[in-house]
Amino acid sequence: MIRPRLNVIREGFAADPGLDTATSRALLIRASQGDVPETFRLSLPGRVVAFGKRDTLHSGYRDAVAAARGMGFEAIERLAGGRAAVFHEGAMAFSWTIPDEDPRSGITQRFVELSALMVRTFAAVGVDAAVGELPGEYCPGAYSVHTVTGVKVMGVGQRLAKNAAHVGGVIVVSMPQLLRDVLIPVYAALDLPWDPTTAGALQNVAAGVTLQETADSVISQLALIRELAPTAIDAPTRDLAANLASEHVAA
Repeated sequence: MIRPRLNVIREGFAADPGLDTATSRALLIRASQGDVPETFRLSLPGRVVAFGKRDTLHSGYRDAVAAARGMGFEAIERLAGGRAAVFHEGAMAFSWTIPDEDPRSGITQRFVELSALMVRTFAAVGVDAAVGELPGEYCPGAYSVHTVTGVKVMGVGQRLAKNAAHVGGVIVVSMPQLLRDVLIPVYAALDLPWDPTTAGALQNVAAGVTLQETADSVISQLALIRELAPTAIDAPTRDLAANLASEHVAA
């Protein structure tokens, strides 16, 4: 069976979170224009709280941003939907950019494919996981992935353009307490109820698993369904991202 080609980018901008988010947006825009093929980007982020559109409209948004920054996390306005999510040095960010002439019709299929990929990824590093929303989880979603012990380890959202889709999110490998510590005041400012005990990491189950092992597992699982092509971010995408970066940094 011929596997469709998938460009794979392993570059991120941990020191410039606005640029990092803008790079995913630039890939989406250029894919919609027919200038970029299907691309999967996997990167290591800096300390970031990524706010969704509904968060930015809440009366407590300014306080939530201040709470995040007060704990050393940059505040970013995310590309995909959902509520505030956390990225840090014990996590990985992923972004799957998919050209599609009718992106709305494939929303569910893309969520299903991505979450199933992550379940297989985690199984390969010794973590039994399942798809579905945990009661009280942060940034709740039907396609979150949690361990069988009951902690969320992967969150995902989607953003559509005219002729493309972006599926992006976070995998938490370690340091779950740091995630909880920053989300408690942020969610309090946004009046969002949640249960901090549902926020965890792969290391809650597989104590020795590393970021590198997890990243390698993601790539291995992708290689089973796509023909992978390691790729660099091209100059037009970099230039567009640089122009968009400031729009994603919370005021």
